[in-house]
Amino acid sequence: MKWILSLFLLISLGIQSQNLPEGFSYINDVSPTIQSELRYCYNNNFMGVPVNGYEENTLIATTATAKALKKVQDELALKKLGLKIYDAYRPQTAVNHFVKWARVMSDTIMKKQYYPEVNKRHLFKKGYISSKSGHSRGSTVDLTIINLETGEELDMGSPYDFFGVSSHITYENLSDHQKENRQLLQTVMKKHGFRSYSKEWWHFTLRGEPFPKTFFDFPVK
Repeated sequence: MKWILSLFLLISLGIQSQNLPEGFSYINDVSPTIQSELRYCYNNNFMGVPVNGYEENTLIATTATAKALKKVQDELALKKLGLKIYDAYRPQTAVNHFVKWARVMSDTIMKKQYYPEVNKRHLFKKGYISSKSGHSRGSTVDLTIINLETGEELDMGSPYDFFGVSSHITYENLSDHQKENRQLLQTVMKKHGFRSYSKEWWHFTLRGEPFPKTFFDFPVK
């Protein structure tokens, strides 16, 4: 009975289930109020199935990235806002799964929701799918801003992971409110050391990332 109780206590306390490589941390150990919705753990993503390598809805990043995200979270909290992260560290196994999916032209179950105006055969050429990802280096995150009191996401004008021009940072066909929300995200992330990606309003990489040439492949759990 004692070992059962001990196991229950470990689970209740949220003890993480693996030893991370040196230089990595669980983001919520550094900033507990950051929210997560790892789409690749579930079916609500551009492939329509859970992605290989994502075993739990758990946020992992380099420790430097986690600390920078805490600064962002602390600043947003002054406005009763906060971060929701859709993806952080991504194992190479997951990237390989993306590549395999992208080569099966008949699998377009999520096309209407995620890439309605893009021919699947052009996903590589247009840069939506690649054999390597900055996420696998541990210092890239996909995220948005939420209202901390309601949990509601701010309106950014296009959904996360939408393959199309409306996701570009410079897209102009937005309401003033949507533009303000995007500008807030860009400003606060850049202030705390992140650089953006022009084609995805949600995508940021830590400047001076600690592992600029290393692509990791341990699971997300």
